[in-house]
Formats: sequence, C-alpha cells, structure tokens
Amino acid sequence: MEIVFLTALGVGGATIIGALFGFAFKKISHTFSDIMLSFAAGVMLAAAVLGLILPSLDHGLSIFSAEGISAKLLALLMTVVGVFAGALCVNLIDKLVPHLHRITGVDQESHPDKTAQLNKVLLFVMAIAIHNLPEGIAAGVGFGTGNTSEALIIAGGIALQNVPEGMVIIGPMLAGGMNHRRTFVIAMATGVVEVLGTLLGYFAVSISTVILPFALAFAGGTMLYVISDEMIPETHAHGHERGATYALLVGFCVMLIFDLLLG
Repeated sequence: MEIVFLTALGVGGATIIGALFGFAFKKISHTFSDIMLSFAAGVMLAAAVLGLILPSLDHGLSIFSAEGISAKLLALLMTVVGVFAGALCVNLIDKLVPHLHRITGVDQESHPDKTAQLNKVLLFVMAIAIHNLPEGIAAGVGFGTGNTSEALIIAGGIALQNVPEGMVIIGPMLAGGMNHRRTFVIAMATGVVEVLGTLLGYFAVSISTVILPFALAFAGGTMLYVISDEMIPETHAHGHERGATYALLVGFCVMLIFDLLLG
C-alpha cells in the first residue's frame, strides 16, 4: 500500500513539476512540448497494451478456466467490453468539456478580452483535470496485477505525460491576468485529481479480483482514447508531425525495453 501511495504522489506530483517548469519558461516552444508529449504517448501506448490490455486477457483466462467456462471467448469478451467502456467513458467526458487541442491555442489570439480569455483557459485546465482522473485510475489498477515493476512503468508513462501538461497550463493562466499563487494552486489541484484517481483504481481492484480483467481493460481503453483523440492530434497541430511520430516510436520502444528487462 505504501508504494501505491508514493506512486500516486509521484504521478500527481509530475504535474506540479511541469508547472514549476512552466513558471521558469513561460513560453514553452511547441517543438519541445510536442516531442515530449509524443514520447509520453508512445510510452502510454505500450503501457496500455502490454501492461493493461494483455494482462486483462491473461487474468480473464485464469478466472474463467478455474470455473470451467469457455475461457478464451469470455476473457476476450470481457477485455473488449472493458476497452470500449473505458473509451466511451472518456468520450462522455469529452462531450462535457472542450477538447484540449481546441483550447491550447488561446494564447495565440491577437487581442483577446481578458475575462473571455481566462474563462477559456480555466475550461482548458478543467479538461486536463477531468482527463487526469481516468489516467490516475489506470495507474492504480496496474498494481492489481501483482506485477509492481510493470505497474510502476505504467505510472511512469502517465507521469511523463503530466510534465508537459503542467507546463502548458501556466503561461495561459498568467496571460489571462491570474496571479502566480492562484495559478500554482490550480495547477496543483489538477495533480491532486490524479492522486485520487490512482488510489481509487487500486482500491477498486483490491475489493474483488473478479473485476480485475474488466478494470485493466477499462483503464487501457481510457488511455488508448486519450492517446488517439487528444495527444496525437495535439502533437501534430503545429507542423512537427515527423518529429512527433518518431518521438512516439521511441517512447513505445523504450517501454518495450523496460517491460522486457523489468517485467
């Protein structure tokens, strides 16, 4: 339990670290943020498949085989349903809040009204906070497999993604007229959401191992949705598509290496 709590703090703390970078470098270049975000997307993509979806199948097979049921079919069904349930959950969130890549350009508007600008920025921050909840759940659910090293790699990939997220929310809030203290508190709150999500995911699978296959697939589905719908479009929106693509491949391969050596 101690390592789960420390991991939750680390995952949420990554947003705060990014925010501190955001204060130090108020204008982060799109090239740097796109490369960082793409690398994190590659790590998360591999983590979703290797650390969540495939283990979901394995655990489903073991559960249903023990009960003498047609294990392969039911395990596959539970995993597929879990993946789509996770994706639909984030899809519902997207209908309630704006897409991240549609709002990150708020600082590029020529002469924005301060109030309107700040409202858009706060919507952007709220979107990040809400998206952090399923990401935190994914980090917590990973510990349900019993493979601590793999769970830590999943959490590491999510934390890595949180650094550029924390960086990009600082500049727009300051530009909108918000003072440094309140800006930092709001950035910290987005990280706290991820801490709560991590603990929620861990306790959910601790209550019953029967839900573990579905929970793993659900978490994997949320990550796949965020990668495809938010991260990749954002990294391809500023003319750095080639570099972003290779950064994603590097991140994916780094995760493969860690999974082989530490899994």
